[in-house]
Amino acid sequence: MGNSYAGQLKSARFEEALHNSIEASLRCSSVVPRPIFSQLYLDPDQPPFLPEGNHENVKPKVEELDKELVHRYSQNGNLDFSTSQTVNEMEDEEEDEDMSDSSSPPIPYSQKPAPEGSCTTDGFCQAGKDLRLVSLCMEQIDIPAGFLLVGAKSPNLPEHILVCAVDKRFLPDDHGKNALLGFSGNCIGCGERGFRYFTEFSNHINLKLTTQPKKQKHLKYYLVRSSQGVLSKGPLICWKECRSRQSSAASLSAKPNSSVSPSTTPEGGSANGYKSGFTQTDSSVFSPAKSSSAVNLSGTQDPSRNKNIVKPLALSVQLVGKAFAAAPLSLRSTDVANGNANGGRNNVLSSTVSRPVPHSTSPSPGCAAGDQASMSSSGPPKKRHRGWSPGSPVPPPGLAVPVPTIRPSARTEPLLSVPVPQSMLTGILQPQPIPAGETVIVPENLLNNSGVRPVILIGYGTLPYFYGNVGDIVVSPLLVNCYKIPQLENKDLDLLGLTSSQLLSVENMILLTIQYLVQLGPDQIPLREEFEQIMLKAMQEFTLRERSLQMSAQCISVSPGQLPWLARLIASVSRDLVHVVVTQNSLAEGISETLRSLNEMKHQQKLPDYVVAICASKIRGNEFCVVVLGQYQSRALAESMLTTSEFLKEISYELITGKVSFLASHFKNTSLGDDLDKLLEKMLQQRGESVIIPFNGDVSECVSSQEAIAMASTQEPDLDVDTFQIYQPQLTVARKLLSQVCAIADSGNQSLDLGHFSKVDFIVIVPRSEVLVQQTLQRIRQSGVLVDLGLEDNGTAYQKAEKYVVRLDNEIQTKFEVFMRRVKQNPYTLFVLVHDNAHVDLTSAISSSLSHGEPTHGLADRVINCREVLEAFNLLVLQVSSFPYALQTQQSRISSSNEVHWIQFDTVDDAASEDKLYFGLNEYSKSLQWGVTSPLLRCDETFEKMVNTLLERYPRLHSMVIRCYLLIQQYSQALMALTTMASLRDHSTPETLSIMDDLITSPGKDKNGCGHMLVIRVPSVQLAMLAKERLQEVRDKLGLQYRFEILLGNPASELTVAKHFVTRLKAWRGNEQDDWIPRTYQDLEGLPCIVILTGKDPLGETFPRSLKYCDLRLIDSSYLTRTALEQEVGLACCYVSKEAIRGPIVALDLSEKEHEKANGSENDSDELLIDLDRPQSNSSTVTGTSGSLADNGVSSSSAADKSQKQASSLNFQTVAHSSVDEGTYPSYTAGETLKQECDSLGNQMASSTTLKLSSLSSVSQTFRWPAHSAKDSKALRAALPRIVILSKAAYCLLSSQKSGNLPSSSSLLPHADVSWLSSLRPLLHKDMNSEEQSLYYRQWTTARQHHADFSNQGEASGSRSFHPRRLLLTGPPQVGKTGSYLQFLRILFRMLIRLLEVDVYDEEEINANHTENSEITQSSNDHWPDIEIFSKMSFDLNVHDPKYRTISPVYTEQLSRVKQETSKETKSEEPKKRETVSMMLTKYAAYNTFHHCEQCHQYMDINPAAQISDSTLHAFTFSSSMLGEEVQLHFIIPKSKENHFVFSKQGKHLESMRLPLVSDKQNLNAVKSPIFTPSSGRHEHGLLNLYHAMEGISHLHLLVVKEYEMPLYRKYWPNHIMLVLPGMFNNAGVGAARFLIKELSYHNLELERNRLEELGVKRQCVWPFIVVMDDSCVLWNMHSVHEASSQSLEPGGSSKNVSLKSVLQHIEATPKIVHYAILGVQKWNSKLNARKAKAPFSRCHVHDFILLNIDLTQNVQYDLNRYFCEDVDFNLRTNSSGLLICRFNNFSVMKKHIQVGGQKDFVVKPKIMVSDSLAPIMPLQYVCAPDSEHTLLAAPSQFLLEKFLQHATYKLFPKAIHNFKNPVLAIDCYLNIGLEVAICYISSRPHSVNVSCEGVFFSGLLLYLCDSFVGADLLKRFRFLKGATLCVICQDRSSLRQTIVRLELEDEWQFRLRDEFQTANSSDDKPLYFLTGRHI
Repeated sequence: MGNSYAGQLKSARFEEALHNSIEASLRCSSVVPRPIFSQLYLDPDQPPFLPEGNHENVKPKVEELDKELVHRYSQNGNLDFSTSQTVNEMEDEEEDEDMSDSSSPPIPYSQKPAPEGSCTTDGFCQAGKDLRLVSLCMEQIDIPAGFLLVGAKSPNLPEHILVCAVDKRFLPDDHGKNALLGFSGNCIGCGERGFRYFTEFSNHINLKLTTQPKKQKHLKYYLVRSSQGVLSKGPLICWKECRSRQSSAASLSAKPNSSVSPSTTPEGGSANGYKSGFTQTDSSVFSPAKSSSAVNLSGTQDPSRNKNIVKPLALSVQLVGKAFAAAPLSLRSTDVANGNANGGRNNVLSSTVSRPVPHSTSPSPGCAAGDQASMSSSGPPKKRHRGWSPGSPVPPPGLAVPVPTIRPSARTEPLLSVPVPQSMLTGILQPQPIPAGETVIVPENLLNNSGVRPVILIGYGTLPYFYGNVGDIVVSPLLVNCYKIPQLENKDLDLLGLTSSQLLSVENMILLTIQYLVQLGPDQIPLREEFEQIMLKAMQEFTLRERSLQMSAQCISVSPGQLPWLARLIASVSRDLVHVVVTQNSLAEGISETLRSLNEMKHQQKLPDYVVAICASKIRGNEFCVVVLGQYQSRALAESMLTTSEFLKEISYELITGKVSFLASHFKNTSLGDDLDKLLEKMLQQRGESVIIPFNGDVSECVSSQEAIAMASTQEPDLDVDTFQIYQPQLTVARKLLSQVCAIADSGNQSLDLGHFSKVDFIVIVPRSEVLVQQTLQRIRQSGVLVDLGLEDNGTAYQKAEKYVVRLDNEIQTKFEVFMRRVKQNPYTLFVLVHDNAHVDLTSAISSSLSHGEPTHGLADRVINCREVLEAFNLLVLQVSSFPYALQTQQSRISSSNEVHWIQFDTVDDAASEDKLYFGLNEYSKSLQWGVTSPLLRCDETFEKMVNTLLERYPRLHSMVIRCYLLIQQYSQALMALTTMASLRDHSTPETLSIMDDLITSPGKDKNGCGHMLVIRVPSVQLAMLAKERLQEVRDKLGLQYRFEILLGNPASELTVAKHFVTRLKAWRGNEQDDWIPRTYQDLEGLPCIVILTGKDPLGETFPRSLKYCDLRLIDSSYLTRTALEQEVGLACCYVSKEAIRGPIVALDLSEKEHEKANGSENDSDELLIDLDRPQSNSSTVTGTSGSLADNGVSSSSAADKSQKQASSLNFQTVAHSSVDEGTYPSYTAGETLKQECDSLGNQMASSTTLKLSSLSSVSQTFRWPAHSAKDSKALRAALPRIVILSKAAYCLLSSQKSGNLPSSSSLLPHADVSWLSSLRPLLHKDMNSEEQSLYYRQWTTARQHHADFSNQGEASGSRSFHPRRLLLTGPPQVGKTGSYLQFLRILFRMLIRLLEVDVYDEEEINANHTENSEITQSSNDHWPDIEIFSKMSFDLNVHDPKYRTISPVYTEQLSRVKQETSKETKSEEPKKRETVSMMLTKYAAYNTFHHCEQCHQYMDINPAAQISDSTLHAFTFSSSMLGEEVQLHFIIPKSKENHFVFSKQGKHLESMRLPLVSDKQNLNAVKSPIFTPSSGRHEHGLLNLYHAMEGISHLHLLVVKEYEMPLYRKYWPNHIMLVLPGMFNNAGVGAARFLIKELSYHNLELERNRLEELGVKRQCVWPFIVVMDDSCVLWNMHSVHEASSQSLEPGGSSKNVSLKSVLQHIEATPKIVHYAILGVQKWNSKLNARKAKAPFSRCHVHDFILLNIDLTQNVQYDLNRYFCEDVDFNLRTNSSGLLICRFNNFSVMKKHIQVGGQKDFVVKPKIMVSDSLAPIMPLQYVCAPDSEHTLLAAPSQFLLEKFLQHATYKLFPKAIHNFKNPVLAIDCYLNIGLEVAICYISSRPHSVNVSCEGVFFSGLLLYLCDSFVGADLLKRFRFLKGATLCVICQDRSSLRQTIVRLELEDEWQFRLRDEFQTANSSDDKPLYFLTGRHI
């Protein structure tokens, strides 16, 4: 019975293995040969005997196969099948022997090189003689006795057979037995004899093998002479045991074994000794799982055909095997991939007919890429497939190993195979003989007799073997996975609400299945997704019951005894549509019985749709399967198992082989029985030369064809020629994209460095569609993006645009290489690779190179996922898709955070501002609920009935072929009915008739000939061509060729439009060039035409507004994946006018439904006229004899007056003409308004019927598609939703939301290239937004094996690699994604330019007029100040820094002369916005964390290897006299910076920071001074990267940070030395940081002096300067001044950008530098150069960037409490101490405007929040009376005080306001007390330098924390105005009283009790106290 080696080990098998083992060991040079037993037991042909959990062996196998295949197929291009092959040869590539081990790698085979000078051509022997059968077939060949001629196959010449002579003793007998081991053969070509090894022989005949040569694999056929003496291919050589070799066509037997346990499959069975999988190199299934279908379709030549290849429908088995039996099909490698028949849909299918096929359609052997059955498509099998569920009484070992068998059949035509899935068995397989009862013999002529090809849905248990006429049945694993309940992790179980996943017993599953089948409607097929949800619900119910009853689920199960009657009980309600057959022994009995009764049934008998066969076996427990017998269901199930490519091949095969001839002849006649062609000829003759008038006239008017051509439009047309605009949502999405790119750059993983790029370049890759390329080009040209990005000049951009759009065809490789070269050559350009419609071709390059499928397969993968693209650091990949589901799997390469989703339509608030609303799939689905007579989505019931009748009549043809022929006939008859033969009206479906009526009458009513477009979607190119020719012929013969155009929309070719229509289009457009031709569908705006859109997928082409109808009646049950279905309906999506939606105010009264029944549902002309005076007509079809629609839908029999129509059009405002696609605001449309719109738009009554509504009493309303009457066409050019006519199957899926119980399209498998991860998963809710859907698909779907992402599997789960620079833009179809990514490119470029720019403050110095011109100056050519001259200059007390424009001026004698006007009361709370200017960054700039480049990479050191722990923390303690206590600071010192410090001998304790010597020679590569940068709140934005500013030299840079901010700074600046301030200063201001820097530096200077003194260095030689610099200093400039000369009248100068290093080195080189206390530079502003030359050095205030001499300023301190003006205060103290402050005017520093952090005020909040919405607290509330009930504030007291003083001027010092003659006297401090008051700073220190106060009367006295130097005597020197005010500020109340007493203030000042205040702090926060008083 053909049980080859599955049972016992046969001796021949043993010998063969032994021999092979010996031979291998002799030949093998490197690898240890495999032991013979592993060869026998681990051969993939054998069921691997693995214990259950041991899956490790599975995976390596898969990979080897992949490698092997890649290797094998990479050389031989496209394998074609030869012209004279029969089916069995399809199998031709050898099976798996060479990969026999499932765990060890195959033995590499290295071929010996051919001898020198020998021939190596394929097909010739080494002696150069031809061995090919085609050349030798007529030759007489002599062969020695005992030898036979056999055919060998070379992998490199798949289409040829090589002739060899072989000793027949070494060949097997008819039973596959008794072949001697070894080989003996002769070369027929050169006659060389005696080859004793096949290896040697294969070398001689140039087989060029990559694997170990084996005779069993390469000797394929016996060769026989035909009666004419021609040598031809005979039967296959039967290398494996089998029955007899037939030379007639054989039939196949296959045993689908559907045991639930996945894991290994039994062997591949044999058909006549050849293993099963035909179509490909051992790929019937890769991996241990072998498919077990077996076929022998051999046969002698059928002389009548030369292409006798049998082609079954392309099948794919998803279960495990690919068991296809015969043919070059594009196998869906992946479907197999999952142990759980992934994907449920496209599973296995037997072809609908057995048939030969021309080899053009065969994709050839290799889809092998991965038909692995590796159990789950991602790597090794997951443990969750447990095998038999607990309810099953029998353990797995009791399963029979299936072996297919074959028996001869009397067919003449080679039979088609049945694909039979073979599932894997878990556990150990006990080989067992097969009981006879387990076989089913399929009756002869089953299909012919019954008209049904039954589909057997695998259920639970083992299916029997099928023999006989197996081509007439189909085995489908559609629901098999629903019964294999996976083990889920606990978190998933909780998510689903289950306690365990093993809740259903087999009995429960059987009953659920029957219930499900009973409730299916007559036009529904079982859907896997729907049934999975039913199973899940049942399990959830059980879980609930379990919880409530507290008992185990087993109590709920049905006993096997109850099962049969319960099953019959459930089925009894099905009106005989579901039968139950129960048998005791095996399923085979039930199936045989069903098939027999089907075969013998009389035609009038009613068949059940489903028969459920249950085997209630005592031994094996319950098993079952479903036999689908329903005419529609069986066919739909079979067809839905094919992928789109497969069924398109199937269709082209049917057309090419003439299968359709019966059908074609059926349609030769009209429905009335007349011969169509004759009728048309007759009409042609009647019409003669004349044709129907092209436009502006009725179809009954005729003109001559010359006139027709010459007819031009009579008036200016009003087409919306779309101008390119970017709308608000597109801008929003472009910004979302941009912010995502920024997020990638900021992510810290170094994958994108935006600061590196200065330019943007791009390329758009689109699928292979000519129209789409042209459309994208048009958008690029219109958007001007090439010019904006600076890529092309204005003149050349139009031509050059073409190089930016590349389509995925065979030329892409070269174009793409050019692009990648540009990427490599321009490292500073950021390239964006836009992959538009990214979901279209997802095949992996490997699988496509093996499948030799469509030439474009796998190209996208080759381009997008190639290594160069992944590694190019300057290349972003943006994938754009409307249906991204297949890119969102577990293996996705795009991180979910890098997905950018189109904005949600319902969240947009300002929809009101937009003209158009997006109308997409959801809106179409919702429109079905509007309850209008004439919905937007329609199903043509009449058409469906006709289709069903035809399907029954032609069971062997694919339903799409039948639908297409019928559609062609319908349109042809409608055309005839509307023009000449009114009698045909009743034979066209009303739907078709109204469409054609509208199409041909609309140009007649238009002065210009504008009309509508109808798109008919015909996926098969051959059918589309047929439809076009047929319809064109009918149109031309009817004389309509000038009325409307018929176009073929083939993606592979350009649009071709007849010349006269092009002329008309040009006339409408007005300004086009002479050679203009329409290239995109949008160019056809207004042209009345039918576009027959073909191609596998619609590819995102945009249609014009004039598209009115989409006919999708051919899209039926073959489109059962979400992407396939939605992209078809996506054709109709567009933006619609809001006016169109809100236009008609009156909704129809839908309560009167009677009349709708009569005409509405049947006839759908698109005009609706509500005519109040005319009684309702009840004609149910179009009655007018003329067949035309009169103007505006008034039928010829009723003339409505014109005024009424004009009134109606007033409701529409003119609609803005904006492009539909690039759309406008997609905003929500309220259900109500849309409902109204459709009610009125809807009810499209029969053309000649008008409808009277009793409920209307006022003006009647007309609602039309763009109107065609000349007057109001402008006003009515509203964009309306398109009308979509669907097939019944598609309509049910899309309309399902209406009823709510059916699955909607969104719950289908998302894409054919992915599969569900588990049959138990939560439902995808319709209202999930696209982000949630993406996460759902990423969790629950996995890529199939041929999917490009399949290879993206991490080693460990969870380590999948996302490509960091890849983004995904998703949005509904036609929503405007192209415009949005073009805008993104534009703003990306702008941002890069912005990144290279910096906003710096550009403000002129203040108080310039107050400056006294010092007599003493230096020559402007001096580089350094001369200390002699400089010390004689006086200090300029005025503050010139513009940031201080609002502070109190410092009193000088000049100031007292300045009259300050009181009018300057411009004091406002809002600080004036400071002036900034944008500057380009130079190579010397300081940067923040966002800058990355190669040079400073080390400096920034975000090297993940160097963890933060590489820096060490050191405490450094010193005592501060000022603080009166020890201070402990912490240093964080990275390892790389330790050389700057001195550590104790043990290396642990930090001793000091190294300082250089004053006497050190100036070293060009060093700066002596340590640089301190205090920074707060700017860990990311502070300019702390000084690498470029210091020109990359080594320098000592310390960041001074607060303790709480240290972790952040440390994270962003791991390679910087940090000086961390003590925690007590966390709230302190900038004064504290500067105070501690100075204190620390002085202490360090002393330590270094001590250390170096021991080394013999003098103390004064140690370098005493430090640099203190703000974290916003960005650029430094040097200004050179040239004197005014005769050439240039204006004095001026030039400046150049210099590095911080050169500035510091220059200043450090100042002669006698140690005599200066502070050195600084001026602040940059744009006027610096224009100004007349000023002195090169000034003695004045310096800020922001200073060199500080800590030795000289030892006794001058920063005020550590200060938040504001601490530098002015310090400069005044320094100067009063007689020290020199020098500003270098030939240098300037630019300060960057940084919005965050730094010296920004913090928001003052109450300490205890009473409510959240408090009004802001005003500065005057910052103080209060002591002990009062005032709101206490959470802010430092010093901060509150300073802010209060700035704002309280009027209260505190009223006499001083605007009175600079009488300033306020401030002793030892400078505080800002407001712009209106001058402060006279006086130092109390002895010997200090102070401003002269002779004769000055002070208007106030400010004493702030005064120390012991301030005494009563000092104060008595000064004179005060009467009524002057005093303010004394102290730390606490007691010191306040002591100060008043000590300074004897009460003598001259009067105090009141109520004049004491405190800052509004709680006592814990140590408030400051102050007292005010008046001078007596």
